Amino acid sequence: MGESIDRAHDRVTRRVIGMKGVSGTAIGTRGGKPCIKVYLERDDRRLRSLLPRRAGGFPVDVEVTGRVRRL
Repeated sequence: MGESIDRAHDRVTRRVIGMKGVSGTAIGTRGGKPCIKVYLERDDRRLRSLLPRRAGGFPVDVEVTGRVRRL
């Protein structure tokens, strides 16, 4: 059995959050199944190639959201 989604999310977050162009991460769903979301400021093929495709048995889903700012 794979690791929990929370643990996989924490691991992905530690790996990607400092990368220029990554605006955040979250636990979400894709096709009704759990996944790890990585949010990008803009669509960047080079950055996408550096991101994991799976973590702990869960798919990593990339979305372009733009820059996220604190309110």
